Amino acid sequence: MKKRTLSEQPSAADSLPAMRWVDQFSRLLDTKYRIPGTRIRFGLDFLLGLLPGAGDGLSLAMSGILIATMAKNGASSRLVLRMLGNVVVDAIVGTIPIAGNVFDLFFRANTRNLDLMREFYVEEKHKGSAWPILLGIFVVLATVFAIVLVIVAAIFARVWDWLTSIGAS
Repeated sequence: MKKRTLSEQPSAADSLPAMRWVDQFSRLLDTKYRIPGTRIRFGLDFLLGLLPGAGDGLSLAMSGILIATMAKNGASSRLVLRMLGNVVVDAIVGTIPIAGNVFDLFFRANTRNLDLMREFYVEEKHKGSAWPILLGIFVVLATVFAIVLVIVAAIFARVWDWLTSIGAS
């Protein structure tokens, strides 16, 4: 009989509706589909990774929603940092063309995070608040997002100036 991973075993966390949602969403992102004729499973995270740039950003945002939900349901600051580490590794390596997609097939950051959350529930280490860390992370991400928007706006402005100068000739 195949040994079940923590993400496949029930825990106290499963009794919370939000945690059931996290379980289902994690599976959708990491293991929902199977490559025919193999045991290799993949999810939306892999499929989104096929879309350069936008797919990785969308996948990162969905992983962030999962982490925020886990934090809301008792994940400690330490646990949130470990989960963010998984997501950051997935996001960074995922940006590498082809190799990042292959990495997504096997790393499965969301399933790893679900396993971490279940482990903490089983060990009853889930009491605590991760909101101070999440607030700090939100501020940093909002700042990075604003900087990216300024850079993109500057690039579009230069392209627009170049296109209008061609049209005026």
